[in-house]
Amino acid sequence: MPMTIDCFKAYDVRGQIPNQLNADICYRIGNATGVFLNAKTMVVGRDMRLTSDEFADAVIKGLLDAGVEVFDIGMCGTEMVYFATSHLNTDGGIMVTASHNPADYNGLKLVREEARPISADTGLADIRSLAESDERATNDGGKLTNIDLLDVYIDHMLSYVDVEKLKPLKLVVNPGNGCAGIASDALESHLPFELIKVHNEPDGTFPNGIPNPMLEQNQSVTEGAVVEHRADMGIAWDGDFDRCFLFDENGRFIEGYYIVGLLAESFLAKNPGAKVVHDPRMTWNTLEIVDESGGEAVQSKSGHSFIKEKMREVDGIYGGEMSAHHYFREFSYADSGMIPWLLVAELISTSGKTLSELTGERMARYPASGEINRQVADARATLATLYDQYAGDALSVEDVDGYSFEFSDWRFNIRMSNTEPVVRLNVESRGDEVLMQEKTAEILAVMGGTGPG
Repeated sequence: MPMTIDCFKAYDVRGQIPNQLNADICYRIGNATGVFLNAKTMVVGRDMRLTSDEFADAVIKGLLDAGVEVFDIGMCGTEMVYFATSHLNTDGGIMVTASHNPADYNGLKLVREEARPISADTGLADIRSLAESDERATNDGGKLTNIDLLDVYIDHMLSYVDVEKLKPLKLVVNPGNGCAGIASDALESHLPFELIKVHNEPDGTFPNGIPNPMLEQNQSVTEGAVVEHRADMGIAWDGDFDRCFLFDENGRFIEGYYIVGLLAESFLAKNPGAKVVHDPRMTWNTLEIVDESGGEAVQSKSGHSFIKEKMREVDGIYGGEMSAHHYFREFSYADSGMIPWLLVAELISTSGKTLSELTGERMARYPASGEINRQVADARATLATLYDQYAGDALSVEDVDGYSFEFSDWRFNIRMSNTEPVVRLNVESRGDEVLMQEKTAEILAVMGGTGPG
């Protein structure tokens, strides 16, 4: 029976249980995805949420009825579905996860061959139409195979670092009761690191809160553990660990913006002249590092589907967003929450510097506000107001993603979210923390609205 399914977002499927997302809808989406891709083979994985097994089974049933051979890789992180899709050369993959959303949510992340994203303008709308019409395909040939690719995935993760050069660092790892512990536990025996494990067991009841390290209140546990154990670095992940968040040896949270520059420098040292793709929200630090390292910086609209498309277009070796999404050419241009911390641990080992030393100078050189979200009555009107107020005095204005206004000693980007009903603000300056804070407060006063600062 035709129905309206309202859990389709710009990049994935995300909805509240059971009204927006349930097993029947998951079956419909699985079946529709198989039909849309004309798939012969698909990978399916799931996170630790209490409904994920049920929803994954429903997705698999939908794919089987569409005549698809399904490789079920079990509980995993989103990047493991990306890896399996590419490694097994399947026609696509579906990960059952709601990442960092509340406990009463779940969702689906869909990719086609080579782990290429399926977003609103590249197939999600068509899949939604098929799922809503519920013209269920019933084809022969469906087959289910349970497969364990963890060891092969771990081998690939290790290929990004020279294990012989790693020092016996002490690292705090905090999966937040998400799935990251599956990967970090498997990596542990291959590395010389001592891992101090916090909230390590996957637990869909979220006994220690939703795994979202972007929230300041969720950072204190990792910070405290780093200080208590005198660790060299802290690492925290969201639920499906496609993002990782780093803390220096003093327990200080390092904004993802500065990690982009650090990883860009690392890749360019090994690959002179390569292209690095970045988002437009905060740019000065990245641009300077890429230029000084002999690389070429390429700007892309924010969002994983745009970054991945741009990386393929220009053959970028690495792509980074300040939101802690990091993309790698050798990882099918996909994002990983494991590769970044391995690379940073290698940098700490080989440079002889602490993480605070590796990032502190850059943070002082380009102070940044971090991303500030505001709920406003009319997002488009808010952007128009800011344009009218600031465009006249700006040295340049770009509209690659929202508006980026550049002045001689500060700049800011304002954009509407692709996934939430909010406006996002980022401000940075050239070495002037006070100016950055003053301009941030000034813009927020113009914007109005509500939300954390």
